[in-house]
This record gives sequence, structure tokens and C-alpha cells, in this order.
Amino acid sequence: MTTRCKALLGTFIEISIDQDDDRAIDSAFSTVKQVQNLMSFHNPLSELTQMNRWAHLVAMEVHPWTAQILQIAINVYEQSNGLFNCGIGNRLVAAGLLPIHIDLSQYEFGGIQDIQFLEPQVITSTKPICLDLGGIAKGFAVDKAVESLMVSGVQSGCVNAGGDLRVFGDNPRSVQIRNPNKPRQLIDIGSLQNGAIATSGLYFANRDQHLSHIINPLAQDASEAHVNVPDSYSILAHECVYADALTKVLALSGRHDHPCFRHFSAQAIRIAA
Repeated sequence: MTTRCKALLGTFIEISIDQDDDRAIDSAFSTVKQVQNLMSFHNPLSELTQMNRWAHLVAMEVHPWTAQILQIAINVYEQSNGLFNCGIGNRLVAAGLLPIHIDLSQYEFGGIQDIQFLEPQVITSTKPICLDLGGIAKGFAVDKAVESLMVSGVQSGCVNAGGDLRVFGDNPRSVQIRNPNKPRQLIDIGSLQNGAIATSGLYFANRDQHLSHIINPLAQDASEAHVNVPDSYSILAHECVYADALTKVLALSGRHDHPCFRHFSAQAIRIAA
């Protein structure tokens, strides 16, 4: 078994495979880095930042991966009746949780629902947008890293990106989730084989001093948008990009039976505080 770890996407990415193949792992890390370069909110030169600046003014050609993740985000938005909406970057910027790249006072922002595809890789927006692809991009990067490993001939392994985990091959991996009451304590929930799991929570947030990074996009009042959810919210799915996005739906709805989970063949796990 070979395991390596790198700091990317604002977290630590750990890749573990059941064989010795440094080249395959290097290729997988390069894939994750490419997702970061395209979709980082923190990088003023990223394609995401350029979309936030210009998509409401001009039609933009985007990378195939960017187009793919935007289509996924629109799909989850529609199936969740708006509970998932990555067009909340302006609220995170206003709260000091993301850097300022544009003057927020100039615009009244729309959301992911305002993105329109003119061609498969050409987009525009009917309103100014401030998309934050953070979590969903992390899940997407995990999926792309797994695809890269499989193309390289790796038979079994896993990619773990700070709460987003995908396992592939014949060998199951044990899965632990942080206890929302004692975040340094792990709860063993069993094993995972050929699937993905993502978890959201406010484990280490100072809830008395900082606004929550979990945003209710349906809240009209900005002061009510930051939701202090107490529990741990996990989603099992076939792909990590969907698992990550759907954790927000679980956290905000509190429903294990939300219709979009069935639509995406996903299962919800909630650990109460």
C-alpha cells in the first residue's frame, strides 16, 4: 500500500492505493491541482473568479470541468428546490469568510439558477453572480482523482479530502465521523466499498464569535442566512461531488427523506449533538 498527502483545496488531500505506483499518485494530485486552479475562490486569477466578474456582462467559454460542475450544481439546485445554491459567495465575503475580489456594493446578486448555457462550454448569467464552488469542487476533485487513478491502472484505493472520501476497488475501507459534541473523538460507522461519503458540520467553529459558513440560500435577511446547525450531517452517494452538495440539503432541511436523496441514489446519516 502507498499513501501520500498534500495540502490542496484548503485542506489535506490523502491518496492511498493498494500498490506501489508513484506516477499514478502524482497524476491524481495533478488532477486535484487543476480543479483548484480552475475553481478556487481564493485565487483572483481562477476561472471561477473571472466568471464572477464577467459572466453577467459577456458570454464566457469555460473549461469542460467547469461546465460539468456548473451543470451538476444547477441539477442539485433544481432537485433540492433551492436548498443547495452555490451562489452565496457574496454572503460569505460579507461575513469575512472569503476574500474580497469584487465590490459587493455595486450589485444585487443572483445565484446558480441565473447561469445559462449558450453552448456546452459557453455560459452567461442573467444577473451578477458570486459563486462559491468550494465544497462541491472538493468533491468533484476527489472524483477526478479517482478517475485518474483508475485510468493509470490502479485497482483499489481511496481519496480523502477533509471530510470528502471516495473508495474504489475490491477492498472496503473503514469510515469514521467526528462526534459533533467532541470533535476530536471519532465514531466508527462501518466500512465503505465503491462509493463516496461527505460530511458537513461546525465542529471546530467558534459559534459565539464567528458566523456559520453553512448558508441558507432561501433566507431573505442576511442576518438569518448563517445557520448554526448543531449536528453532523453525512451523505453516502456513488460520487463525491453529489455527496458533498447534498450534505447542505440534509443540514438545512433536517430531513433524511428529502426527495432529492432518492433522485441521486443517496443516503443520509445524521449524528445528533
